[in-house]
Amino acid sequence: MRARLFHPLGPRMHIAGPWPFITRRSYAYAGRRIIWRARQHRKGLERAARALENAPVPFWQTQAYNWWTGALFALGSLLFMLGSLLSLLPEAAGLPATPINVVFFMGSIPFTLAGYLQHFQAANTAEFTLDPADAAAPRRLSLIGWHPRSPGWLSTFCQFVGTVAFNFNTFDPLCVGDGWYVQDVAVWLPGMIGSVLFLVSGYLAYAEAGHSYWSWRPRQLDWRIVFINLLGCLAFMAASILAYVPRGGEVWWIPDLASILLGIGALDFFLGAALMMRESETAATG
Repeated sequence: MRARLFHPLGPRMHIAGPWPFITRRSYAYAGRRIIWRARQHRKGLERAARALENAPVPFWQTQAYNWWTGALFALGSLLFMLGSLLSLLPEAAGLPATPINVVFFMGSIPFTLAGYLQHFQAANTAEFTLDPADAAAPRRLSLIGWHPRSPGWLSTFCQFVGTVAFNFNTFDPLCVGDGWYVQDVAVWLPGMIGSVLFLVSGYLAYAEAGHSYWSWRPRQLDWRIVFINLLGCLAFMAASILAYVPRGGEVWWIPDLASILLGIGALDFFLGAALMMRESETAATG
C-alpha cells in the first residue's frame, strides 16, 4: 500500500506498508525531511539522523540492549546447531539421546529470553507523532502491551509465544516416554505450534522491513536480517512437519532430514542474529 496523505496540521505525508499496516512515513517537519520506519523506530535506530541526539533514550532502545538481544539469539542458534549435528552422529558413536535433548533445551532458553526482550521493546514503543522528539517521552512500562496495528508488535508476540512452545518441545523429551502417541502430543505438537508461530512472526517482520507483502532489497541490512530469519522459519517448519512420529514407524532417513533442516534453520537464525548485533551499532546510545 502506497499513498499520499495530507495531515490536518499541514505537512504532506507519503506512507507505505502492506495493508492494513503503515510501516514507512515520509514528511517535512520544522524544515527537515523526516523518514519514519517502523522497525527502526521500534529499535531506536537511526536516531541521530532525526536530530534527537539530546533526547533521552529508553534502555530498551540502546545499543547494548539491541546487541544483547542479538547475542542471545546467536547463542540459542549455536546450541540448536550443535544439537542437530549430534543428532546426525551414527548410533555406533554410542552417544545417548538425553545429552542431545539437554543441548536443545539449553538452546531454547536464550531463544525465549531474546524473544521476550524483543517483544518488551515492541510493547513499549511510543506511537507515531509528527514531532520525532515526542517518541522519547517517558511512558509507563508495559510487560506485554497491546498494539495490534503494529506488525512489529504482532511479530515479536508470535515469536515470543513460539519460543515458549519450543521450551516445552525441547524439555518434554527429557521426561516423557517413547510411545509414538506420547511423542506426538508432548513433543511434536508444541514444536509444530512453535514453528507456525515462528513462520507468522518471520513473515510479519519481513513485510514490515520491506514495506510490502513482497520485496527484494538485499542491499539493506534490515531487509537481509528479516529475510534470512524468514528462511530459518521455513526450515524449522519443514523440520517440524517431518518430526511427526507415525504409529507404524517411519522411513529411516526422515529423522535425519528433519535434523538437517533444523540445523539449516538454526544456521539462518545465527546469521540473522549476527547481523542484528552489527545493526545495533546504529542504535542510539544512552
